[in-house]
Amino acid sequence: MSAPTGRRRAIAKALTALLPLAPYADMEKIRADAGAVHMKSLPPTIAVWLATTAHIRHVHTDYEKLLAEGYDRDSARFFVMEQTNVVLTRWRATRLLEDDDED
Repeated sequence: MSAPTGRRRAIAKALTALLPLAPYADMEKIRADAGAVHMKSLPPTIAVWLATTAHIRHVHTDYEKLLAEGYDRDSARFFVMEQTNVVLTRWRATRLLEDDDED
């Protein structure tokens, strides 16, 4: 992660607050993604949320399979929303995906 120290601390704090029981390997990947250059203009809490949902979608759901089967991105995201929320619940997340989320 190339983010300045203050931003790294803010990301770590936001990540711990959002996902108290996430596995270490998942948290490290999310932390790195939230600190990526393309996320630097976002507040740490939003960067962590976007990195979290993207990580879960790609690693812990059938999202990639749906894309490979020809579903468009929005449809695939819709169909894996419940799987994503199951993972978020297992990690005791303080927020879940909702139908109107646009990430």
